[in-house]
Amino acid sequence: MSGVQEPVVRRGDDLSAAEVYAIWRIRDAVFAVEQQCDEPDVDGVDLLPTCTHVWLADDAGLTSYLRTFTTESGLRKIGRVATRADARGRGLSSRLMQTVLERWGDGVIALGAQAYLHDWYAGFGFVRSGENFMEAGIEHVPMRRDGTR
Repeated sequence: MSGVQEPVVRRGDDLSAAEVYAIWRIRDAVFAVEQQCDEPDVDGVDLLPTCTHVWLADDAGLTSYLRTFTTESGLRKIGRVATRADARGRGLSSRLMQTVLERWGDGVIALGAQAYLHDWYAGFGFVRSGENFMEAGIEHVPMRRDGTR
């Protein structure tokens, strides 16, 4: 098996069918199977031109993934951060976060962090922006990063 590649950055409207399948495969494994989320993953955002998918892969498929998109109001959000179980602990999600911050870090970015990951996101400059909430049966913390203008 070859090593992990450089991050792939792809707009939702530029994804191939195979890429969509690989994305949904890692998200299904992490969110539906491991975390037993109780809400549908497919939400109508993935294929929009305002959605950008960022991932790393090896010969076995996607190792780490996230998506970022802008809302109708223009706010950039990060979500669906997932790393394959056998690829954890290698800093892969951190590489993806750095990719996002290099591209869009001069503006406001928001996310809903799973509560246990609050400190990890804080390491990228995100701060709590409200009260905890439940999403997909998991406690989350709203966070935002105001950018580095």
